[in-house]
Amino acid sequence: MSVSLQKGQKVSLSKDNAGLSKVMIGLGWDEAKRSKGGFFAPKPQPIDCDASALLLQGGRLLDKSDIIYFGNLSHKSGTVQHMGDNLTGAGEGDDEQILVDLARVPAEYDRIVLVVNIYQAVKRNQHFGMIQNAFIRLVDGRNNNEMCKYNLSEDYSGMTALIFGEVYRHNGEWKFNAIGQGTNDPGLGELANRYI
Repeated sequence: MSVSLQKGQKVSLSKDNAGLSKVMIGLGWDEAKRSKGGFFAPKPQPIDCDASALLLQGGRLLDKSDIIYFGNLSHKSGTVQHMGDNLTGAGEGDDEQILVDLARVPAEYDRIVLVVNIYQAVKRNQHFGMIQNAFIRLVDGRNNNEMCKYNLSEDYSGMTALIFGEVYRHNGEWKFNAIGQGTNDPGLGELANRYI
């Protein structure tokens, strides 16, 4: 059973999912139709959204190796893995996926923040108002059942990055919080700095 989330909504990942040990976070988007400009205008570059996971200890990012993204596909613990970069958002379903082995995440990590940014957004003059059908979803890794989905239906025009949500430990169980905060951070480094 999938729950459609709203900004600020919290969901227990353990309730109704006894024995949940692995989740997949899927990110999808489509590029909105853009005018091609004049005859001599350069061809617009595809919009490249990048999903990343920040593993926090005590709510803080302590080491750059705790950032899982297209340049660091696997956490040193082996418990969080990015499945590869999609440069255009083309195709159906998830465009990027991050796998999390919740049962094996080292105890010192209490929060995994999920973010997305547009690669070289400032240089390419791109923002989230230029994409559509964007979503993030959590899937039970045991049976591929979608547990919750967050649609980015609000207008994020002008924003270059989003803090989608976070998976966090609370009283011995994992929960998900849909944040949906748009930012003007030009890249992943600036997003990560929010948690230092």
